[in-house]
Amino acid sequence: MEKQSIIDMAMGAIKEKVDYEMSKIIDNILDINTKATGKRALTLTISLQPDDERKQIFVNAVAKSKLEPTNPIATALYITGDENGEIAAVEMTPQIPGQTRMNGEEQEEPNVLRLIKNV
Repeated sequence: MEKQSIIDMAMGAIKEKVDYEMSKIIDNILDINTKATGKRALTLTISLQPDDERKQIFVNAVAKSKLEPTNPIATALYITGDENGEIAAVEMTPQIPGQTRMNGEEQEEPNVLRLIKNV
């Protein structure tokens, strides 16, 4: 009988779970929305529980990956008033709305934050 590693048990399912988590880690490393040098981790936890007679051992394996979160997205809001004199929060834009950029595109109107007040 050829002896095998514990990760080859369960008809290869443990090794398959490890490979699956490794694929997620590689995808996360290649994602341009994550920090390139951030550490990722793969944890394989194998629990072994023998029965009362010490003849059978129940094995439970869990593979988990710790990925780098996506980079935060930043914007800025400018507090102003609208045409009705109500307070408004408007997203800052690189240029004045309607102004033409160097590439010929026109700066669009900024987004206005919806503010809901309790009545």
